[in-house]
Amino acid sequence: MLAVIVTGGDPPDPAVLAHFTGASCVIAADSGLSHARRLGLHVDVVVGDLDSVDPAELAAAEQSGTVVERHPAEKDATDLELALDAACTRGAHRVTVVGGYGGRLDHFLANALCLAAERFARLTLDAWIGAAHVVVVRDRVRLSGAPGSPVTLLPLGGPACGITTSGLRYPLDDEDLAPGTTRGVSNELLGPEASVALGGGVLLAIQPAALPEEKG
Repeated sequence: MLAVIVTGGDPPDPAVLAHFTGASCVIAADSGLSHARRLGLHVDVVVGDLDSVDPAELAAAEQSGTVVERHPAEKDATDLELALDAACTRGAHRVTVVGGYGGRLDHFLANALCLAAERFARLTLDAWIGAAHVVVVRDRVRLSGAPGSPVTLLPLGGPACGITTSGLRYPLDDEDLAPGTTRGVSNELLGPEASVALGGGVLLAIQPAALPEEKG
């Protein structure tokens, strides 16, 4: 089961719609409700403290069958974490997060780290943040994109061990990356596809320019 989570922040590029199909559940994290509706998605559940949702839009969503899970403003989790919990509760095995940066560095970093949290290890997780594609790597993933486009591998929560790549300009062959290293920054695709395999730990594979630029 695939769940799509739409977060707040900057409006997502409509081009992301081409990268996920067959979602069984769409969850909006707070003001992600507006973004989801603008993308033409029916929202099954909206979660959060709902401090930034337009009341009229929330009422319209409820009338169309959207379930509202309201949390207190003084909560212990970001709206994204609450949305991930909601996806798990509803039996999701794959989750794609769609959203923008939003201008808050602390929220952005917290949510990026949240994607790699051990409690969500059973999920196959990726995120579209602006033009960037982020994939959580716990075993093996395939990446695709334009040849020459950048790929960054960042270890989180401890060492990422036994990393082996193919299709990247600077290969890794059963090697480790320690937290805080910048060695995995600014690799690039040699062709349209690459793979990253991991023996232990967790990586974020980030493609900062995964969506095509708009042509004016």
